[in-house]
Amino acid sequence: MRTRITELFGIEHPIIQGGMHFVGFAEMAAAVSNAGGLGIITGLTQGTPEKLAAEIKRCQDMTDKPFGVNLTFLPSVTPPDYPGLVDAIVQSGVKAVETAGNNPAQWLPTLKEAGIKVIHKCTSVRHSLKAESIGCDAVSVDGFECGGHPGEDDIPNFILLPRAAEELKIPFVASGGMADGRSLVAAMALGAEGMNMGTRFIATKEAPVHENVKQALIEASELDTRLIMRPLRNTERVLNNDAVERLLKKEQELGDKLSFADIAEEVAGVYPKIMKDGDMDAGGWSCGMVAGLIHDVPTCQELMDRIMSEAEEIIAKRLQTFRAA
Repeated sequence: MRTRITELFGIEHPIIQGGMHFVGFAEMAAAVSNAGGLGIITGLTQGTPEKLAAEIKRCQDMTDKPFGVNLTFLPSVTPPDYPGLVDAIVQSGVKAVETAGNNPAQWLPTLKEAGIKVIHKCTSVRHSLKAESIGCDAVSVDGFECGGHPGEDDIPNFILLPRAAEELKIPFVASGGMADGRSLVAAMALGAEGMNMGTRFIATKEAPVHENVKQALIEASELDTRLIMRPLRNTERVLNNDAVERLLKKEQELGDKLSFADIAEEVAGVYPKIMKDGDMDAGGWSCGMVAGLIHDVPTCQELMDRIMSEAEEIIAKRLQTFRAA
């Protein structure tokens, strides 16, 4: 399947793995890239430029296919070493970067000068247009269904994707609710030229997370996610658990007096406990509604092959049955 996204990143299938905290290690990225998609290493998970450079090298030893690095730009009292992280990416020879969070404009000249293609994650048409105007090569349009931060507009992909198609000139992929061949065909019908999958890739054999996490995704339905931190306008979609219930109770009781410090126990530093140790009640962790469509734990190759064969069958067979004779 050839789209502007496959051409842009030099990949076989128009499928990108989301940059997920404490999931996007070399094993994950290499497995997705080897299966024909674009694997992504999560930069902030590595922490330092030196560790990121080492993780990129580890991934290069596992695949000769293109892969990228996610850099999320967040406001912080003690921000990460962004100049060092960007330099590590440039020096490594990686040719794709997924940016997220704050406007990446100040980093684009350095990345573009190195021949790196940049795709920015956006939760609205206005942010997508801004990304286009500053020189991003593509955008990932995240609908309200997505795990992680869906923004504050609450626009689902059935509206957001065609709106993006009406406005954008650069290619975009659909993110949020993406799980299978049906997702891919639907996204492309609405104007996208590929899809970004996060939650679905966690439930794969190669995903370097505890088995409890994968089992939780299999057991979850589409009704099992919750939105937290809405009062702080930092909304995050997470899988429900005891810690999330405690957090939501605090939000309800404290109302407009809520501060981040009040919920820090449920959200700060919880990812290693969940993803590495398998403590499923340690805190809130990003998970999309797409959990309801996850029923097994295949290899990345099996998943990718299944998606593409299903997409081809839908396009070539099922949709053809609706054409008038």
